[in-house]
Amino acid sequence: MSYEEIKGNRIARVLSIYTKLLDGEIVNKAVEAKKHGVNERTIQRDIDDIRNFFNEDIERAGYLNSIIYDRTERGYRIEQVNRMKLSNDEILALCKILLDSRAFTKREMTDMLDRLVSCCSSKADCKMVKELINNEEFHYIEPHHKTEFLGKMWEIGKAVRNCCYIDMDYYRTRDKAVVNRKVKPVAIMFSEFYFYLTAFIDDEDEAREHFNVVNDSFPTIYRIDRIRRMKVLDEKFHIPYSSRFEEGEFRKRVQFMYGGKLKRVTFRYTGTDIDAILDRLPTAKIISEESGEYIVSAEVFGEGINMWLRSQGESIELL
Repeated sequence: MSYEEIKGNRIARVLSIYTKLLDGEIVNKAVEAKKHGVNERTIQRDIDDIRNFFNEDIERAGYLNSIIYDRTERGYRIEQVNRMKLSNDEILALCKILLDSRAFTKREMTDMLDRLVSCCSSKADCKMVKELINNEEFHYIEPHHKTEFLGKMWEIGKAVRNCCYIDMDYYRTRDKAVVNRKVKPVAIMFSEFYFYLTAFIDDEDEAREHFNVVNDSFPTIYRIDRIRRMKVLDEKFHIPYSSRFEEGEFRKRVQFMYGGKLKRVTFRYTGTDIDAILDRLPTAKIISEESGEYIVSAEVFGEGINMWLRSQGESIELL
């Protein structure tokens, strides 16, 4: 048999196995070896080649197609693990959100935008997205703290996940002092240009001295860029499942990341966009409406709500 015939037979064999996998069928090495007149080692090499092709094809397809061995079926099958790529419109939306967040230094923002744009499906699409964000990127104003903290935030995330105490020196703007805190980290949150560590202070005596509320239901909030020094301790803490902190529920009720007691506010709204109020206060409910005037009630944490209410001017009257 000539080289051309051998090569042709191999291509036909690999394409046959590839098509069978794409059709959702099970590929049994012994069956395929008998069908194509080769040994099982040859079929295994064919399967490995197809697997390598799938791994290299992720960027084009946007999906990770993985070949796995199914012990129940005694053969190989294809499994689409997940969608790996963002669509062009999703990339553009994320770039716009990132720019509007103003959460990162100029260098960090530029790096992240470049990596996001490079995920577009073609060079032409990359160029189009780049042109659509170019002006905003050029005029981007970084936060005044000019602090790069992504590595620190990742360490905090691991501490949250592993329930490890954090010992930190924190810059307090009230009196421009650097204070030491040992805390139980429970969440990382983002709001109004900044990332925050949400945590329970460990020392109740210290908490009574510095805070109005000492209660496991009410965590303290720290801006991550103001953490001067931080060490994740080996010491672990335990919060019962029934008392676990749920950042999603907390986020609905906190404004400007000011912690404090849980309370209910009721106000009259006479503005032109009630949807903006309901989106700003996810727990808000309309009690009544008459001639464009709304009575709204919301459950909130802390004093940040007072700042927000004042910022609305005459359109809101606290009841």
